[in-house]
Amino acid sequence: MSPDPLPRLTLVLGGARSGKSAYAESLFAAPGAVYVATAEAIDDEMGARIARHRARRGGGWITVEAPLDLAGELRAQARNRSGVLVDCLTVWLGNAMHAGRDIDREAGSLLESLAAPEAPVVLVANEVGLGVVPDNPMARAFRDHAGRLNQTLAGRADQVVLVTAGIPLVLKPA
Repeated sequence: MSPDPLPRLTLVLGGARSGKSAYAESLFAAPGAVYVATAEAIDDEMGARIARHRARRGGGWITVEAPLDLAGELRAQARNRSGVLVDCLTVWLGNAMHAGRDIDREAGSLLESLAAPEAPVVLVANEVGLGVVPDNPMARAFRDHAGRLNQTLAGRADQVVLVTAGIPLVLKPA
């Protein structure tokens, strides 16, 4: 649990299975925070992943699902004084791309929704730019969109943390 009050906007980055979600959850000391989930149970394996996430975080969270309208959900939840955790931006970005959404417009709307939150917001995202260059145009576009979004959010965030092997490294202190 974090003894200090959360800053207005925190970005938690990490690779797959790095511990970033568990770390982000640990930042919330007060019960009643909103957990904005972006994943959908599109198959049995993803359903099992979602179930493991729910079981790990336990009760005390108000969970809402926003696989596509993340900006709208953030606006709707902005008044929750306990805070809002979004897990995760990378899944949301993939959802938006698969739905054929205009990514620049979606990202702009997301950034607008984060301009002046009334409660702390913690965003979880994958750092996808550390591997090889993907072998197909859609995967390269996904990596590029994710990288640009992470850079923009890191610039606006009050705090940025990279989680690797379950260990948080503060890149930008609050």
